[in-house]
Amino acid sequence: MSETQDLLSRLETNVKVNSLNAWILAARPKTLTGASVPIMIGIAFAFIDIGWIHFQVVPAILCIFFAFIMQIDANFVNDYFDFRKGNDNEKRLGPKRACAQGWITARAMQWGIGVTLLLAALVGLGILAVFLTVSQHSLLSLTLGLGLVGLSCGAGAFLYTTHLSRLALGDVMVLIFFGLVPVGGTYFLLTDHLTVAAVLLGVAIGLVVDLLLVVNNFRDRENDARVQKRTLVVLLGESKTNGFYMLLGVAAMLALFGVCATLPATEDILLMQFLPALEALIFFPLHWRTWKALQRIRHGRALNALLGETSRNILVFAFAFCLGLLLQNIW
Repeated sequence: MSETQDLLSRLETNVKVNSLNAWILAARPKTLTGASVPIMIGIAFAFIDIGWIHFQVVPAILCIFFAFIMQIDANFVNDYFDFRKGNDNEKRLGPKRACAQGWITARAMQWGIGVTLLLAALVGLGILAVFLTVSQHSLLSLTLGLGLVGLSCGAGAFLYTTHLSRLALGDVMVLIFFGLVPVGGTYFLLTDHLTVAAVLLGVAIGLVVDLLLVVNNFRDRENDARVQKRTLVVLLGESKTNGFYMLLGVAAMLALFGVCATLPATEDILLMQFLPALEALIFFPLHWRTWKALQRIRHGRALNALLGETSRNILVFAFAFCLGLLLQNIW
């Protein structure tokens, strides 16, 4: 993580307008890991469900690329509209933004948004082509599944940046577009069906990813209140937000146990049925430590470090659950 930070810091030195460095910074590489986690969880859950024989590797990889491109597009949309609305001012505590810094012109960013949407459409067509060639999926089901994921993510990014973030609905958007839609949509594309377990898994991932938004908005709460951006953190205040941060982690863990409860029992051994959720409990001590740090730091750019810690916690949460699924099926 520190090496990535050092590289990005070097890229921010003497940035030329609309240069490759500028576009790399505007893409916000550190956000791509979080964007890929819901897709990879959906892929892993589908793999466990249908098995290696029926699993399609190429479409799964294309789904990850699709997620990367849509996240970059969302970052471009957020950068552009926050710049237009004056949200990225001199009081900003978070990472520098490309349009506000003059690294990328507003006109060029409009083109960037269009190009990334086009690339996402091309990757989506690639997924459709591969599936129609090698699988039994119908064109209608594939188009509906991929279209739902793509259009909803694009619409989600636009609506969040332009309207919903000011109405304290950002957390709901994260639950839907970083949880239910990518996990459920990916699972549906790979299996051609949707289960209660997949939906609950989408809820769990959406809740844990929302931790990032809470830290981000907690850091920016004073500036957001100043520009009348009514995030949930602004409405709750400092004390209740601290409680909300902990509650999200607890709710995400409970959702994982709900996922396991819907799975078929393994050899009548209850412990094995809940093994994936039990593996994911390693997340909780890390979550607790970050929560305590949130209470201790409270203000300023020092909270940016907690974004990195929260990202790590999300990865631990996801990969521990996937490891538990794998062990459960090998046992």
